[in-house]
Amino acid sequence: MKSFMVTVLVALLFILALIFGARNEQLVTISYFVAQGEYRLPVVLAIVFFAGFMLSWLFACYYIVRLKLTLAATQKKLNVQLAKMPPDVDA
Repeated sequence: MKSFMVTVLVALLFILALIFGARNEQLVTISYFVAQGEYRLPVVLAIVFFAGFMLSWLFACYYIVRLKLTLAATQKKLNVQLAKMPPDVDA
């Protein structure tokens, strides 16, 4: 449920950025290393927001996978240690 709410929030922010950009139809100049171009403001806002979202999503996925692998390795070590323990003797 939490991830759904975050997704809805991000989608709303994206729509808000598009609406803001649609109300500002001016051209902006983007300078690259070797060239420069003029683009409409809504396009620039949408591309920058989407690129930041995707980059953040990739970093989050990397850390989630790393944590899951660490957890699996730790659980495997725990299971090996539990298997080595002698059974409890009820007297």
